[in-house]
Amino acid sequence: MLHIPNILHIPILRKGVPYRSLDVVKTPHHRTKETFVELSQANVGLIRRDLLDQKTPRAALAKYSTAELIDISKRAAEIFFNDTLPVGDASQSPDEYVAQLSATTGMPYTLVRRNMKKIHAALAEMEQVIAGLTRKIPYDVLDRGFGAGLSFFPRTESLGIVLPSNSPGVHSLWTPAFALKIPLVLKPGSAEPWTPYRLIQALIRAGAPPAAFSYYPADHAGGAEILRQCGRGMVFGDVGSTKIWANDPRVEVHGPGFSKVVIGEDCADEWEKYLDVMVTSIAANSGRSCVNASGVWTPRHAGKIAEALAERLAKIVPRAAEDPEAELSPFADGGVASRISKMIDGDLYTPGARDVSARYRPGNERCVVRDGSTYLLPTIVECQVDHPLANREYLFPFASVVEIPQAQLPEALGQSLVVTALTNDAGFRQRLLSSNLVGRLNFGAIPTGQISWDQPHEGNLFDHLYARRAFQAA
Repeated sequence: MLHIPNILHIPILRKGVPYRSLDVVKTPHHRTKETFVELSQANVGLIRRDLLDQKTPRAALAKYSTAELIDISKRAAEIFFNDTLPVGDASQSPDEYVAQLSATTGMPYTLVRRNMKKIHAALAEMEQVIAGLTRKIPYDVLDRGFGAGLSFFPRTESLGIVLPSNSPGVHSLWTPAFALKIPLVLKPGSAEPWTPYRLIQALIRAGAPPAAFSYYPADHAGGAEILRQCGRGMVFGDVGSTKIWANDPRVEVHGPGFSKVVIGEDCADEWEKYLDVMVTSIAANSGRSCVNASGVWTPRHAGKIAEALAERLAKIVPRAAEDPEAELSPFADGGVASRISKMIDGDLYTPGARDVSARYRPGNERCVVRDGSTYLLPTIVECQVDHPLANREYLFPFASVVEIPQAQLPEALGQSLVVTALTNDAGFRQRLLSSNLVGRLNFGAIPTGQISWDQPHEGNLFDHLYARRAFQAA
């Protein structure tokens, strides 16, 4: 069994300089509920005072060329994945990082390691990522500010980000900002402070200027202050926590994805061929990502598809965090799991839906406790298109199966971050391509969570951070 120190302390980083605060937040082990790590807490006054100077970090990054920052990112990929790095006054090996993140979030070791690989790939493929974001603009244009008849200027001196605790893979989304010469001001999730801190340490060891990184564990007010003071921001969370920023063009909102698998008329009778794609789309990463499918929409065979999905997903059961077969994450807060389960049950009282997974669960219990950890077991609901559960998203393997005529799509889908369309119908494909309801679009048997590094995930970080200007030179 891997030995972990009793209580670690993670400091604030003020332009890369560690700072230990008298105000601390104690994050518990998800299972024992005993304090596992202490985080120095940054108050609003400290954050506001530090962010009065955003030019110094920007100047520190501006000294480097884009190519140099990409090279630093590539070196950081190997350091993040393989090296022992500082964590406060202690050190952290890759195996310790896995165990520590699992301890506070509940995520099984195997899923943490998959997310590590995703972050490693994002850094290692930074050249391809930047090419996709900038549409292959030559580096000298980014470095000089003009060239090849183009000119761009930064919209901001720094990017402020309020991060979540649900999955470490989301941290791959902000790493390109460093290569684009924009300093980072990060508020970590209270249960997942590990990944952003480790990423910062890896980038610094790889040659990045420490001043480019600020790290502020803080409460909601501190996170809001970061978003207000930085010229550009990103915020992750549910609808309730992100809605106040929905109409602020400075802030890119990453909320629920409501991603879907859509089956066309021409493929509906062959649905069994695509069962693996549907299962992976729903259950990968324990259903904790915005790119997980929360719905399967089909013109026929909804009942059969729902039964097949429920039977397959019932094999995903609670296991020990160290078990290499573990695919289901418990909830750090068991009360949240219980409330979600009750919400689903409440909606099931509305006619037009059935919990297909119920008969596949032992004792028909969705919310279960195993070895002190609280889990929500995978749930498949068959429902009508106008039912409340037809377009819901939860942080576990949950999906609705909806039967709907193809002619009503894509208009009936609602906003969908990712749609995997199983159809060869050229007309239907064109309607999906033309729809402003669909973010990322996959044609064919591609799981909703499968990414390509040269394709922006949600929005375009370069467009968020830079604006194009008209430019002429005599």
